[in-house]
Amino acid sequence: MKLAILMTNTDESTFAQQHPKDGEKFSQMIAAVRPPWECVTYNVKDGDFPKDLFAYDGAMITGSPASVGDADAWIAQLFDVIQTAHARQFPMFGACFGHQAICVALGGTIGRNPDGWGHGVLKNWGTANLPWRGSMDEFYLYGSHIEQILTPPRGACVVSASESCDIAGITLENHIFTTQHHPEMTHDFITALVTELADYVGPDVTAHARMKLSKISVDISLYAKEIAHFFEHAKT
Repeated sequence: MKLAILMTNTDESTFAQQHPKDGEKFSQMIAAVRPPWECVTYNVKDGDFPKDLFAYDGAMITGSPASVGDADAWIAQLFDVIQTAHARQFPMFGACFGHQAICVALGGTIGRNPDGWGHGVLKNWGTANLPWRGSMDEFYLYGSHIEQILTPPRGACVVSASESCDIAGITLENHIFTTQHHPEMTHDFITALVTELADYVGPDVTAHARMKLSKISVDISLYAKEIAHFFEHAKT
């Protein structure tokens, strides 16, 4: 398969320059479970969109410190792309910002998490069957968010919840699959991110994240396999 990565991460800080870009993270995540697949990255946050998205077998929309409620032109353009892709039943996977963008573009609503930050290692669990198999068991993903989906798009199935939000993942028909969290992140990266954001999120959130990180390391290949199964099922 050949997948387009729609890279939405707006962080151009010194910290970001010291770590792999999201396009590389997602490509490595897929390569770990489907080595023959090809991924091509588009920096949509800079207005760089595929000339023909539908020449690909599917798309993955990444996370970002931006909010889907921002008025940036590239976000409005991304919403248009999502709506057009949905109308054509084009396979799309979204993570964090990508999850939120897909949901909001298709009629869902977003708001701040009343419980504050979901940050570090987050427990998730399946809430409904996936189109390609039964419900997911309890699993862990790395994450960092304070906004969350409040209502999913019409017709969507909430397939996972987490300790930080009730709508942690959806499917919509056979061609959309999302998670609020970050299956592409490694333990080393999220550990560095927790340190980088310590002043921003505050000492209590940081201490809790560090405690969880010291006890739990996520096997990112487990969720990567679900993403691969999604794309394979969506193309059948």
